[in-house]
Formats: sequence, C-alpha cells, structure tokens
Amino acid sequence: MATVSVPSVRSGLIALAQGLFLAGAFSACVQAIPPELVSAVDRIDQQLVALKAPEIAPEEYARFVRQWVPLRARVQSDDDLVRWPWETNELETELRRLREEGGNTLAKLHGERQAQQHRAQLNVLRVEERLRALSSQIDAIDGRIVLGGKPVQTDLLVKQARAFYDQHDYQRSIEAADLAGKALRVQAALLARELGRYADEQHIRSWQALAQQTIEWSRTHRSTAIIVSKAERVLTLYKNGSKVVSYPVRLGFNGIREKQFQGDGATPEGRYRITDKRGAGRTQFYRALVIDYPNQDDRRRFAQGKKVGRIHAAKQIGGQIEIHGVENELMAQTLGCVMLDNVQMSALFERVEPGSVVSIVGALTGHNAVATALAQLGEHGEET
Repeated sequence: MATVSVPSVRSGLIALAQGLFLAGAFSACVQAIPPELVSAVDRIDQQLVALKAPEIAPEEYARFVRQWVPLRARVQSDDDLVRWPWETNELETELRRLREEGGNTLAKLHGERQAQQHRAQLNVLRVEERLRALSSQIDAIDGRIVLGGKPVQTDLLVKQARAFYDQHDYQRSIEAADLAGKALRVQAALLARELGRYADEQHIRSWQALAQQTIEWSRTHRSTAIIVSKAERVLTLYKNGSKVVSYPVRLGFNGIREKQFQGDGATPEGRYRITDKRGAGRTQFYRALVIDYPNQDDRRRFAQGKKVGRIHAAKQIGGQIEIHGVENELMAQTLGCVMLDNVQMSALFERVEPGSVVSIVGALTGHNAVATALAQLGEHGEET
C-alpha cells in the first residue's frame, strides 16, 4: 500500500479550503449597479417626457438630463464590474439620488397635470353652457344678423376647446376656451350697443307716447288703428280706442333694428297710415296693407344719416313696406315688412280701411323681450 506524507495532506486541505473560500466569496459578489435601479430612472425619464416636462418644466427636466446622461454612460461602461456587498458604490448612490429627485419632479408634474385637466374641463363646460345660453338669447331676438359671422367663429372656438380637451392637450384647450369666452363678451357688447335702445327709458317713453296717441286717434275718429311692437312681435288692432285682438307677427330678417335704407332688412319705426288694400292679383303675398313709408320723418332721418356718414351716399331710402300675409310655404321671412299668417291676415284685412293709423314701435315696456335678453347676455358675458 502506498503511503501519503502528512505535509502533502496538509497542503491539499489548505488548497481545498482556499478554493471553497474563494468560491463562496465570489458567489457573494454582486453587480456594480442593480439593473432595477437603472430601469427605474429610465422609466422616470420616459414619464417626464410623456408629461411634456421639457415644455412645462424645462429647468427641472434639464437638471435631470444633465445628471442622467453621464450617469447612464458610466453605468454602461461599468456594466461588467462586480463588487463586494459591503463596498460603497458612488455611482449607485448618485443614481438613487437622481431617482428620488426625478420622482419628486414627476409627482409635481402629475399634480400640475391634474390641476390643468380640471381647469380645462371647467373652462370647456362653462364656455359650452354660455354659448348655448347666448345662442338661445340671440335667436330669441333675431340678433344673428347684427353679429354677422361672429357666432360661427365662436362656435368653432368652442368646438376646438372640446377637441383639444378630448386629445388631452389641456393647455391648448384652455387657450381656445379663453378665446371663445372673449368672443362671447364681444358679441354681448355689440348687441348691447346696437339694440340698447330697447332698454333705454327715454326710448321706451317715446314709444309709449306714440302708442297712446294712436289709441287716442282711434277713439277720437271712431276708427281702427294698429300698433306693432317689434320686441314682442305682436300686432294689436284697436277699434274706437279699445283693443280688439292681437296677432303674432314676423319681421324683416333684420327687423329688430331700426330701418335706415333700402335692403337693410330692418322694419321701420314710426307712425304711418294705410294707403292701400291689395287683394288677390294685386300683391305677391296673400293680401297686403300698404303703409306710407317713407314718410316725412323717415326722409328727415335718412338725410341726416347721410349727412353725418352713418348711411353711405349711394344708399336709397327704399319703400314698399306692407303688412302682409305669406306668399307661399317657402316664404317664411319677410324683407322688412310685417308678416302675419294667412288666416289672421284675412281677418285683419276685412277690419281695416285706408286711412287707418299704423304705429310701429320698438317696445312698450322696459321689461320687453329684447331688454330681457340683453340683460341676460350681459350677465353671461361677465361670467365668461
């Protein structure tokens, strides 16, 4: 049997122990940088970009990038290195600090994003509601002709605000809603300027006096007379100073305004007389009562308007203003006259004669439909 020396055994045991120690030691080593830490910082970077941090928080994001770019390069160069668990790693420390800083910025932006979303939502809902309210009031007083294309432009702005919100572009949604709000205020101010006389006490008193004179004329002359209130769109027939009947009427396409010249679509205001009754074959409408527009007062106002430049020199004063029925089913809007449905026009036609007084006024009380609409428009304009 072969013999083994004691020194040889001792050397083998020492080598084995050293091998086991080194194997255990290496198994306890770890990568220089935990991969999950790098991934966490990278996700923060992506989320910051998604929240548009470069645009809305440029300083914070620039500071983050200035640290992240070189740290990421160092991570890539040190990717194969290992370290003892008890060793301090400066690169890991910097990454953890950056993760905390980036996380704080991310939380801040999330909060601001939610606040911006809430603001955009409120602004869009508010401007949509006020557009509906304003549109309703404008339609009630036929105010669109006064505003021209402004309502269409405002409607587009409101739709843009809603579209941007749905696309999560809250800043542009807020900006579009703000522009729409300003446009609505402009419209309210324009209507107040153009139709403010319907809420003016002096105008109301003047119209009331004209109506009272017309009623007195009817009583004195034992005759029929007509008063048309443009604000309420009502024609009232009087006989011997007493009210007989009232009919709803339609005005010119721009009838709510005071007539100035031919083709403006406005219905005139003042005291007139019926000069002719036209039945079938003598008018394009279903019966018509012709009034003496323009009278002397109309001509005087027209001349003054041209003199001060309010009316263009090429404009004509016009004429052929009537109280008439409907031409056909397609003729739903008159061009400056006063229109009744045919059944009511037939009844009125039989009750009046040439010479009867017709007074057309803006309104007879300060609480008329136009004044009420203007007040509500003003309230909505202040809120917008």
